Amino acid sequence: MEIRKMLTVVEEIREEMGKKVDPPHRKAAAIAVIKNPFAGKYQEDLSELMGYGEQLGSMLGELAVKALGIPKEKSESYGKGAIVGLNGELEHAAAILHPKLGKPFREALGGGKAIIPSAKKMGAPGTALDVPLHFKDAAFVRSHFDAMEIRVQDAPRDDEIVVALVVTDSGRPLARVGGLKKEEAKCEDGLR
Repeated sequence: MEIRKMLTVVEEIREEMGKKVDPPHRKAAAIAVIKNPFAGKYQEDLSELMGYGEQLGSMLGELAVKALGIPKEKSESYGKGAIVGLNGELEHAAAILHPKLGKPFREALGGGKAIIPSAKKMGAPGTALDVPLHFKDAAFVRSHFDAMEIRVQDAPRDDEIVVALVVTDSGRPLARVGGLKKEEAKCEDGLR
């Protein structure tokens, strides 16, 4: 895997609508810009990209947790996303994000029973992607339904893929729309 660059972005919300958020709500995105080995050509076997996903799940998951400065078990929400340069195809993002990335990502976070929400798209340098988030052990915990926008000003180039993993240390600031609470979740089946 050829990595041209990596970025880590931390967003910290300390106040919302004039109310203090204490402790602050934090999200971290760990991002890798990689060369797409299949740019400009059709490739039936995408196992090389699946292997990249396995490596990135661990690498980017650990970077995101480190950026938050918390023990991995204290991570609460997660999500993944990819932007494929214009000489690639959406299936290249799917090959990275789905078959093998999840297990090492969950290990980097000390667990995670819920499906990892994802987003993928094609784009030119500077394309934005909203990476969806939810609670890592019970997908229906409504306070953790969220997203983080990622963007790399010079990527993806036509023969690149931007891969982003996002981790949070809490749910949305001042969440109050009801539904299943984190404290009520059984965390057995990844749903409730």
